[in-house]
Amino acid sequence: MTSHDLTIRPATDDDWEQIFPFWSRIVAEGRTYAYPLDLSSDGARGLWMEPAPGRTVVAEVGGRVAGSAKMGPNRPGRGSHIATGSFMVDPDVGVRGVGRALGEHVIGWARDEGYAGIQFNAVVETNERAVGLWRSLGFDVIGTVPGAFDHPEHGPVGLHVMFLDLR
Repeated sequence: MTSHDLTIRPATDDDWEQIFPFWSRIVAEGRTYAYPLDLSSDGARGLWMEPAPGRTVVAEVGGRVAGSAKMGPNRPGRGSHIATGSFMVDPDVGVRGVGRALGEHVIGWARDEGYAGIQFNAVVETNERAVGLWRSLGFDVIGTVPGAFDHPEHGPVGLHVMFLDLR
């Protein structure tokens, strides 16, 4: 994949019909996200399409939405100087580097917006691809909540809290 093959842009309401199929599939597989399994498209849209001051973006390859990320303040008020993000890549897209491009985009956005750091609250410890990607982008595991995620194959596994200092 070359850089001109992939475009990251703000998500629009019209993108949801391409996001929801892979969003719902990833949630249903139960390996990486703790979202409720029985969400309607509208319910899922309410969780994924981030309102200002946050934002949701899509990674587009050849006119097709290949992945999406949402970002914004991790907490309101006195926690709003730390950003957070969530990421999903369509498993059927067959293009490598979409997750990395989305991760780099969120890091750049957080820097540009003046956040002091980025905190991921719940990275499933058995999600080795995600943990490896975030480590390669400079994130550290600063703690793990043991058994906080009910994995369909492994049973209770830990959720990592990961952090990237932007100061």
